[in-house]
Amino acid sequence: MTHQHESAVADLRAFNRLYTSRLGLLHARLDGSPFTLSEARILYELAHRTDPTAAEIARALNVDRAQMSRTVKRLATRGLVASREDPAHGRQQLLSLTEEGSKAFAALEGNTRAAIGALLEGLPQTRRRRLLSAAATITRIFEAETAPAVTLRDLRPGDMGLVIARQAILYAEEYGWNSDYEALVARILADFHQSFDPARDAAWIAEIDGRMAGSIFLVRGDEPGVAKLRLLYVEPDARGAGVGKMLVAACIERARALGYQRLDLWTNSVLAAARSIYVRAGFTLVEEAPHHSFGKDLIGQTWSLAL
Repeated sequence: MTHQHESAVADLRAFNRLYTSRLGLLHARLDGSPFTLSEARILYELAHRTDPTAAEIARALNVDRAQMSRTVKRLATRGLVASREDPAHGRQQLLSLTEEGSKAFAALEGNTRAAIGALLEGLPQTRRRRLLSAAATITRIFEAETAPAVTLRDLRPGDMGLVIARQAILYAEEYGWNSDYEALVARILADFHQSFDPARDAAWIAEIDGRMAGSIFLVRGDEPGVAKLRLLYVEPDARGAGVGKMLVAACIERARALGYQRLDLWTNSVLAAARSIYVRAGFTLVEEAPHHSFGKDLIGQTWSLAL
């Protein structure tokens, strides 16, 4: 197990401990009710399904069938759950809440809503919004049946500011670059906005699950027929998903469509992941030279692709 994997496991376990503690999930009874967490979840499923079988609920809750059977028997003994033979399958029993069971669930639901409401109201509004947004993200992650798709879109208001911030933060964290790099990116994008011409320039934002995963810019070069690929970056958690390859391919395709004969880019040798994408896309190294920028001694490289 790598250090990175161990750290990820520790982070998720820490979240789980905090989450279960704050919601009171370790209490013997949930929200002051006479029910355990598993009993409450089964009551919820019965209240929201029509004549389910025990096996259906066990699958939905991902619980052992023996545990499911024992819990249903306890609830039935208390007069909360009724069962009847399935006319289509004689060996199966269809479950439902009794009148008492419905009353008990209504009380439980009210207590739970009140408890969650109190938790939310106890948070400042900014933290509450962040919590709800994070909860929605976690739900999407666990409910997704397929790997998240990478999509490319045009720029929207606010994107350039985000690109400046994310690139400055990432390169500071990963390579120790100082704020000179942030200032450079800001100048490049200010110039891009000021002189933007859709017949010669373009930009793409990559998204995964609705959040920014990377970006790239196509700008006209200093020579006729020459364009520049600029500011490719990919978020760390999106690397390996083909984001960089997709962004570079889109840039090359648009450069060809706009009639450029050559596409150039400038990078630094330490950006190995980006360089490998350029090589696979057909770029060749034209020139390299040492320089001191962003607080570091670097080797700058110019790469070119004939279109």
